[in-house]
Amino acid sequence: MLLYSTLDRHHRATFLEAVARGIPPGGGLYLPKKLAPLPGQLLTQDTPLPFPEIAYLIARSMLDGEIPDHELQAICEDAFAFPLPLRQLDDTLAALELFHGPTLAFKDFGARFLGRMLAYQRRGMKRETIVLVATSGDTGSAVASGCAGIDGIRVVLLYPEGKVSRIQELQLTAVAANVETVRVQGTFDDCQRMVKGAFADPTVTRALALTSANSINIARLLPQVFYYVAAWRQVNADDRGVIFAVPSGNLGNLTAGLMARAMGLPVKRFLAATNINDVLPEYLRTGVYRPRPAQSTLSNAMDVGDPNNISRITALFDENLESMRACIGAESRTDDDTRAAIANAFARYRYVFDPHGAVAYSVADRYRERHDPGAKFVVLATAHPAKFPEAYGGDLQHVIPLPDQLRGLADRPRQVLPMRARYEDLKALLMA
Repeated sequence: MLLYSTLDRHHRATFLEAVARGIPPGGGLYLPKKLAPLPGQLLTQDTPLPFPEIAYLIARSMLDGEIPDHELQAICEDAFAFPLPLRQLDDTLAALELFHGPTLAFKDFGARFLGRMLAYQRRGMKRETIVLVATSGDTGSAVASGCAGIDGIRVVLLYPEGKVSRIQELQLTAVAANVETVRVQGTFDDCQRMVKGAFADPTVTRALALTSANSINIARLLPQVFYYVAAWRQVNADDRGVIFAVPSGNLGNLTAGLMARAMGLPVKRFLAATNINDVLPEYLRTGVYRPRPAQSTLSNAMDVGDPNNISRITALFDENLESMRACIGAESRTDDDTRAAIANAFARYRYVFDPHGAVAYSVADRYRERHDPGAKFVVLATAHPAKFPEAYGGDLQHVIPLPDQLRGLADRPRQVLPMRARYEDLKALLMA
């Protein structure tokens, strides 16, 4: 697979080079120069296949021999050793549960794949690799888990103080020996700005082997393509395809779905569901991209005021706003809307969405009622509701089971470093 930079279409990198760098020289994000068509056997719903096999077939087609088949298959089997159920809520609406991995969030797909790719890429290397990641909630703990114990890997993760749930913070600070957790006195956008600053600093990049574990890293993004295909294969859809409702913050999940569609997946439309940080809905409505400081909400992983992956999305559409509008609908919801959607889904289906999935459910339900009641809808349920007890009243809290992954979490030893929202402070930590 050859990739280019969204800021320099003449720049080229192999997949493993892009994994190691995280961000292209000079900024931008990596995108495949050409998206390989999906293997034909995946574009039928006749023969069930386990998810690791679906992942392997897509990855083999995309990477085109860059990693030997037996190595790639082993990576997929190890990375995706957990369920991916599709819960049918009614005849036309289903929830794709992406939260059955070790840290109970969809980020486990990308983080575990990335960790194993870094381990493969590092073979024979003596120099330490630093994985630098900003998190608005779930990414950090998924990366810490996915990279735990990998020889020669040092993880430095930044999260915004007071802007993650209590359980998310417990997950972030109870981590492995090769993980350093930093609590930043600022927002997620501050964390992301500090991470970008490190990649743009030649003093740091010359001295350290630095890579990213946010969705800016192509190895984090690629596995999200896999589960769109797996979901479609479970939905009994007609030739019109499926409508996916996607919780949207940094826009990596949406980008992966658009890549799957460009590779031939029959998707009718994407509904990008945001909270009040509505940069994408505003952009699609007005044609003006207007980043601004993120505001805190119940759906905190979507509290992003300047989403990284917007450059990938516009590149996929060759900067054609009308083509984007034809493929993507985007709406925002308030916290009151989110609580109402949680209550509505439980009353109708006895199903509990987490706050992020609830935003997507609300958008999908309204679109279905107003525009396309006969279409097949899949809502991406991106995190386990037990991670967000603050979002539920007592009548719902008692019906949410406590997963094994969260038992005893509060009793584990933890480590966290407070830091001002200043790049210079992060640089000092990295260079120490």
